[in-house]
Amino acid sequence: MKKRNIRKTAAALTALALCAGVLTGCGGAASSTASSVAASSAASSEASGADADALAAQNVADLIDAIYVQQRTDDTDAQCEAAKAAWDALTDAQKELVEGENADPDYFGRDTGDASKDDARNADEIGENELLVVSFGTSYEASRKATIEIIEQDIADAFPDHRIYHAWTSKFIISILKKRDSISIPTVCEAMEQMIHDGIRSLIVQPTHILDGIENNVMKEAVLSYKDSFDQIVFGAPLLATSEDETRAIAAVTSEFKNLKETDALVLMGHGTTHQINTAYAELDRHFKSLGHSNVFIGTVEADPTIHDLVKEVTEFHPTAIYLTPFMIVAGDQDIVSDVAAYVNRQKKG
Repeated sequence: MKKRNIRKTAAALTALALCAGVLTGCGGAASSTASSVAASSAASSEASGADADALAAQNVADLIDAIYVQQRTDDTDAQCEAAKAAWDALTDAQKELVEGENADPDYFGRDTGDASKDDARNADEIGENELLVVSFGTSYEASRKATIEIIEQDIADAFPDHRIYHAWTSKFIISILKKRDSISIPTVCEAMEQMIHDGIRSLIVQPTHILDGIENNVMKEAVLSYKDSFDQIVFGAPLLATSEDETRAIAAVTSEFKNLKETDALVLMGHGTTHQINTAYAELDRHFKSLGHSNVFIGTVEADPTIHDLVKEVTEFHPTAIYLTPFMIVAGDQDIVSDVAAYVNRQKKG
């Protein structure tokens, strides 16, 4: 088996501009699920043909829109189950008609067992050279669509001759989506087994991770456990692997915040890791400042630079305004603003 590194696509940098992920998910709503389903069934029995299909699809769209909110209630789980049951009861033709404020035919995912039907990007014939995109994952629907799915699409555009497979490394998040939304996301091992079944011989693996840390290393180990089934496996690099990557990341960030004043402070919060690669955050901070961006500061939620270090440094800068944003592919449920605000308040009281 031959291994070599390839340059990552511009997709990872695109994600950087989207790092302030939208938090949303399967939450509570006010409508009565049982009465909605019953009303739809009664109306459908009186309608026929295209009218019946449209009515059934609209009912499912209404049910999906009802659960597409941020705050959960005691009715959330039942509403999610009812929406999924109503979706499953639709014919393939009716599923294509589902359209609402947030609802669409892809809300519950497509899991027919046929990759060309599950994802329009895979409509071409399966070849021997394909691409696996690996992400940590997120349980938030809107965040997934705004980040992971956009990255996957950018990669698909950059590699038009490759079928795109995907996998997530967080089994916990995969389990949540399976139980809560009946959405099946493959693990790395499951994706590898599927590609072996599909006859893939040459594979590119592109992670959407920020650093080559613990998650990335575990992913590589899982992929390489199948190396004897492939002629070639090529690993793309995570977002920050070289000094050149840092320069590109800095260009993307400064372009996104091009209206930032010199007296304003831009604070980027990474996740942080116990892996030695965590030093990349401090290095990126130094790189920003070496390029003249003295008003950009980088901290982490769970490692160094700490929130304490960050608050001290930003305070000494005396900014007229502070802009805080996640330096993550998916922000998930990290309430960074609240964490930092709580810390600052504790310091004031002390």
